[in-house]
Amino acid sequence: MRAIISGVVFGIAGLLTAVAQSGNGHAITVQGWVLDSACAYTKGLDKPISVDCAKACAKNGSPLVVLRDDGTIFMPIDNKTPAASVNPKLLPFAGQRVSIQGEDYVRNGAHALVIESIAPAAK
Repeated sequence: MRAIISGVVFGIAGLLTAVAQSGNGHAITVQGWVLDSACAYTKGLDKPISVDCAKACAKNGSPLVVLRDDGTIFMPIDNKTPAASVNPKLLPFAGQRVSIQGEDYVRNGAHALVIESIAPAAK
């Protein structure tokens, strides 16, 4: 009987460890516009004003975000510790429509996105 209980306990512990290591993110494909976060939040834009504007804001320190057509804003993040800015990965796509595959992390309605791949969106 002890062997059965021990097996169940170790099995549950292993399952919980696997779940904890996987985090709360889920795989997602996002299509949307890469623009600076200030414009996304303060201007209520549905797409960037221009490529030059998005790049200028990013080079001035504004974090780039991805704005989906339904208005959802995804904040790209690094999944390493210590974390680094994701702007260098997004800067070549600033002001453009993209398709991103990655992990979506949701907390209190806010979306953070760990980018696995990014490419211009098909037209």
